[in-house]
Amino acid sequence: MSFPALLVPILGTCYDRRVRIIARSTLVRFVASLTGHKDYRAVKSALDAWFHEVRKADWKNPANVKADFGSASIVGTDRVVFNIKGNDYRLVTAIDYRRAIVFIKWLGTHANYDQIDVRTVQYDDQAYQD
Repeated sequence: MSFPALLVPILGTCYDRRVRIIARSTLVRFVASLTGHKDYRAVKSALDAWFHEVRKADWKNPANVKADFGSASIVGTDRVVFNIKGNDYRLVTAIDYRRAIVFIKWLGTHANYDQIDVRTVQYDDQAYQD
C-alpha cells in the first residue's frame, strides 16, 4: 500500500499524504484499560498494526477500505466497522474520504458492540462499556 505524494506547483515542495486518525489517544487509553487482562498484548499489537496501515491508506471510497480490510463492515456512507483481534473487539469509525480523516467513534468488545447502534454511536457517550 502506498500513498501519493502531493506536489505544490509554485513552491515545488513535495508532501506525503497521510490519513489523519482522530484520535490515537483513544486507542492508547483503550489498551491501557486492558492492562493485566489476558488480551492486552494481542489487542495492543492489533490496534498498532491497524493504526499504521490506516495512516498509509489512500482511500477515496468504501470500496478502497474493503480492498485493504476485507473483513471491515461498511455501514452507511461514512461508517466503517473494523474487526480487531480476530473479531473479539470492534472499532467503529467515521471516514471523511475527501479530507482523508478517520474519526474513532467507538471501541469495545464484540459483545458490547451488539448493544450499540453503530450508525449513531459517539465515542463520548458509550466508550469502554462492560
